Amino acid sequence: MNAFWAVTLATLKKDIRLEWRSKDALNSMLFFSLLVVVIFSFSFDPLAEESRHIVGGLIWTAFLFAAVVALNQTWARELRNQVLDAYRVSPAPANALFLAKALGNFIFVSVLEALMAPLFVIFYNLRVLGPAWQLIPITLFATWALVVNGTFFAAMSVRTRSRELMLPLLLFPISIPAVIAMVEGTTSILTGEDSAHFYIVLLLTYDVVFTTACLALFDTVLHAE
Repeated sequence: MNAFWAVTLATLKKDIRLEWRSKDALNSMLFFSLLVVVIFSFSFDPLAEESRHIVGGLIWTAFLFAAVVALNQTWARELRNQVLDAYRVSPAPANALFLAKALGNFIFVSVLEALMAPLFVIFYNLRVLGPAWQLIPITLFATWALVVNGTFFAAMSVRTRSRELMLPLLLFPISIPAVIAMVEGTTSILTGEDSAHFYIVLLLTYDVVFTTACLALFDTVLHAE
């Protein structure tokens, strides 16, 4: 167990250090999210009452597509200088490598969400009518739902020619239950029309199931030819 967490922390620190130096993923995600905010703000009246009912979908659409930009780079970096091959022959637990990559992506996407949330509030004149504290578990569970499957499927598609296309094709269909829960939960909190408790439980269940499945299957994915 000590070796597991040692590998996890070492890999996580390495990824954070590389991203801090290059800022490739964060800059790409931020630029894409800004485009979504600006384009959709011109598509309808952001001050209209109806915006509160649709902005939940806009927020998570922006974060979902922006996360794919970062997820595509998760394992592509490891292909350089045969780093991924070194992982495959090392005695380090494969689950530790996956967990570190997922945690790193979770941190990067969370930073994006923290930077973009004020812009959504300003552009769409948002005011929370429901229990605002429920936005915290919705955001945390929804973000993890995106990155845990995204990290897993990015590893599956990293050696394919069209990995930029393959990742969305694999990720989006299986993320539909989580996307519905995060959008409906956020909308219910913003409008105050319904409780988001059901959607929080649904996201938590989704996270537990798919985190367990990804950890169990990642060793096979890593060593697949």
